[in-house]
Formats: sequence, structure tokens, C-alpha cells
Amino acid sequence: MQEQVQDDLITRARAWLAEDPDPETAAELAGIIESGDTAELADRFAGTLQFGTAGLRGEIGAGPMRMNRGVVIRAAAGLAAYLKAQGHAGGLVVVGYDARYKSADFARDTAAVMTGAGLRAAVLPRPLPTPVLAYAIRHLGAVAGVEVTASHNPPRDNGYKVYLGDGSQIVSPADVEIAARIDRVETLASVPRPDSGWHELGDDVLEAYLARTDAVLTPGSPRGVRTVYTAMHGVGKDVVMAAFARHGFPEPVLVAEQAEPDPAFPTVAFPNPEEPGAMDLSFAKAAEVRPDIVIANDPDADRCAVAVPDASTPTGWRMLRGDEVGALLAAHLVRKGVSGVFAESIVSSSLLGRIAEAAGVGYQETLTGFKWIARVEGLRYGYEEALGYCVDPEGVRDKDGITAALLVAELASELKEQGRGLTDLLDDLALAHGLHATDQLSVRVSDLSVIADAMAALRAEPPVSLAGLRVVSAEDLTVGSAALPPTDGLRYHLDGDHKARVIVRPSGTEPKLKCYLEVVVPVAGASDLAAARTRGQGVLDAIKKDLSAAAGI
Repeated sequence: MQEQVQDDLITRARAWLAEDPDPETAAELAGIIESGDTAELADRFAGTLQFGTAGLRGEIGAGPMRMNRGVVIRAAAGLAAYLKAQGHAGGLVVVGYDARYKSADFARDTAAVMTGAGLRAAVLPRPLPTPVLAYAIRHLGAVAGVEVTASHNPPRDNGYKVYLGDGSQIVSPADVEIAARIDRVETLASVPRPDSGWHELGDDVLEAYLARTDAVLTPGSPRGVRTVYTAMHGVGKDVVMAAFARHGFPEPVLVAEQAEPDPAFPTVAFPNPEEPGAMDLSFAKAAEVRPDIVIANDPDADRCAVAVPDASTPTGWRMLRGDEVGALLAAHLVRKGVSGVFAESIVSSSLLGRIAEAAGVGYQETLTGFKWIARVEGLRYGYEEALGYCVDPEGVRDKDGITAALLVAELASELKEQGRGLTDLLDDLALAHGLHATDQLSVRVSDLSVIADAMAALRAEPPVSLAGLRVVSAEDLTVGSAALPPTDGLRYHLDGDHKARVIVRPSGTEPKLKCYLEVVVPVAGASDLAAARTRGQGVLDAIKKDLSAAAGI
């Protein structure tokens, strides 16, 4: 029986190898077959990389459980078939890509498949930020868009993000229908892939994106903030520098070691500003040139991180949490007199709701991800705690780390003219609405069953208290509600002197279990702020400890 299983595995591997269009992955797979490493083959052929609302994302390599040209060609063919079934035959599909390994190959394959299917394809002129692709879809009147990127994942990963013609990422049922059509692709030979016929876009689409950034800032607003900027080895540098120059901000000082695209991401363990150590070079540069703020993008520049001077830290700088930047931008937009709906994902701080209520603007919670936030009717501003901000939904219906950086720079410039900084405005918000302290317990795993086991343990025996606070409600979000579609997550509300909330969910893009914590601490006055922060962090630390024990992680 075991020999039959192994023979079947090798037969499937050889069939895959026979049509692999990439000499590099073909050689890799041939070597594995020749070595007789059936465990490695079993891992690569255990199924197929699943296409969902995040599109595709995984490690580059040979086989259906990896990101490679064969998987991408099938995905593109499934997307093309879906678009034609929706009545978009002959429609335009825009393709963008970052600077990761194989990104350019995957983009060309996608354009070839779309062309062969009778659609029109246009490819961005070079590796560019994801927000440029999201903008180009509506700007060019496309029926869909594809961005080849793995965002802030490890170097060996790549991904395939799909947008429809409204400029928003796909959601159900489109993802299910596309996945079904991908499954119908029997062989790569059945997918027409001409060598030409698609359009290579010029810089005019980038110029149009930069012109659209004019809508983000107030004419005549202060522009004096001094910035250190890192592109985190990604594709953000040129567009950010052009945007800052266009709007009259001082030229950001670059973190030279991370300024140019490099798919190896040599200076960071993970190319994510939130990860420990990722900002060390930025803080070293800031210590040297003493700017007002530090701004970082992730590799595809759809996220924006902000750091501020803080003498109490070893580096002299502190990364603001995504929730803090989200609240700061909301407060800035309120002061600019905007109208519309402010939206955030359920894992983000409830402070946004307080700000919106006080300002008399609309407010809505969504599931995690900008594929949901961008679809909020009347959206004016959306954010989520993972450093994602949508500050111009009419221009880009997704998170955009470039326009967010511009808005942060405008806010910091205005505060600088008043002799204040971003942390002073955070203090104002705490005094007005209570101190909303947030934190995260994030566990990266090599075995996905650890995540499933933790979720099962919490469902089987929900905690009755955390950090000495009684759990007053325990919601299983897979049930769904009138306000939210079903999702794999758990939400707890706690009672006591400090109102607290906990959400537990598997990451949609990485092998992580993520737990999002919030505590709201009353503040008696300005003299109580420091003590309130200490109290809040103490409760958050205690919740982390108890939650970890309850989940067995």
C-alpha cells in the first residue's frame, strides 16, 4: 500500500514536471524526484494552493502547493474564465507587480493568459507600489486588476492579489467562483499564452496617480516636517520621494541600506515594520540626522508605519501602533471638516468610533481586511491596526501607504508649527475619549494544526475571566450576524473598571494565530495620563498571559 502511494506521488510529480514552463522550478522538482525524497514531494503535492479572498500567497517553489508559473497560469486562466462569464469578454485587465522573486514572470504570464483568452491586458511599466495598481484599475476603466506581491511576507514568498473593476479586492462569492474555474484547468497546454499582444503601460499612469494625491492635502497647509524614510527593500522609494517633492515637503532622508528593491531583504528577518528589529536602521539614521518623524513602508508600499521621538526608549524612538496612527489621521480629517463614513475592521481600536460619534460623522465596523473596508457605502476614511490606511477612497479603494504618509506629514507639519508633536495629539484624544490601550499576542507557527488546536480549545472551553475581568460575552464569529458575515474568529468582551475586548483569529496571509487586545482606561486629567498608560499596559499584559494559557499557546 505504501509503495502504491509513493508510486502515485511520483507519477503526479512527473506529470507536473512535464509541463513546468519554468526551467528553475523544473530543475528543482527533477532533483527532488531523483533524490527519492517522498516526504518533500508529499508536502508539495498534498493539494493545491488555495485561492481565496486574499488571492494566492505562498512560498516560491515547484509543485501545486507552492507559488510558481504553473500555479499562476492556472489562476490567471480561472480569473479570465470568470470575467468572461460575468460579461466582460474583451475587457481590460491591468497587471502590476513588485520586486520579489518571480514577480515579473508571474505578471507576464498573467498578461499572456488574459490576451490568449480574448481579454485586453496592460502591464505597469516596472515594479511599483500596490496602490498604483489599485488606482490604475478605475483610472483606466479596467474590469479587473492583478497585483503580484506577497506584501510583507518572508523573502521566499510571493502572492497574487485580485481586484475587480470597482477597484476593490475580491470577496465571496467571487473568490469561490474563480477558484472553481481554476480547478477546471486540466493542463497548461490547454491555456493559450501568446508571446505578445498586451500593452506595456508608460509613466503616464504613475503621473496620474501622483496627480490624484493632490486631493489628500489641504492647499496651503504647512509642509515643514523633516522625515527619515525607509522603503524596507521594497518599491516605495521613488513614488514617495516624488510625492513629497510634488507637495513641497522637505526631501526625506533615506535609510540607504533599505532604499532600493531587493527580494532577499538582506537587512531584516521579516520585511515588516512591525517585526522586531525591522526599524533598527531607521532609528540609527534618525539618531544621526534628528528628524521630526520616521516613516516606513512595507515592501509593496500599501502600509505605512510612523515613529516618533521618545527619550524613554533605548533608541530614542518609538513606533506608533497602527491604532494610534489610525486615530491621529481620523482626528486630522475631522479637523479638516470632512464628511462621510469612517470605517475600521473589528480588530482595530474602538477609539475611531468615539472620534466619529463626537464629530457627527458616520461609523462602521467590518471584517478584517480592506476588501471589506473599501466596500463601506459612503466611505471617507478607513483603517485597520496592521498599519493600513485608506485616506482617499475615491482615488484608491484599498490601503495606501503613500497617501497615508503624505497625510501624516501634513498633520506632523501642522503640529510642528504649534510647537507640538503627534504624541501631544494622542494625549488630547485620551483626555477626550479615555485611554484606548491596544496590544497584540501573535504566534507564528510552522505547523498549522497548532492554530486549529488553539481555536478548538477556546471554542470548547471559552475563558470565564481574563486578567481578573469577567468575560461578559463570548461570540463565535463563524456564526455571522446582521452586521458581519461569518468569519473564523472569536470575540470576548470583558467587564470591570477597565472595559476590555479580545479578538482571536488565524491570520489570512501568514501562518500566525493573532489575538487583538484593547483596554479602555478612564483618565482623570492630564496629570493622570502616565499612570493610566501604566494601568492599561498592566491589564493588557495580564490578558496576554491568561489568554495564552487558555489557548494552549
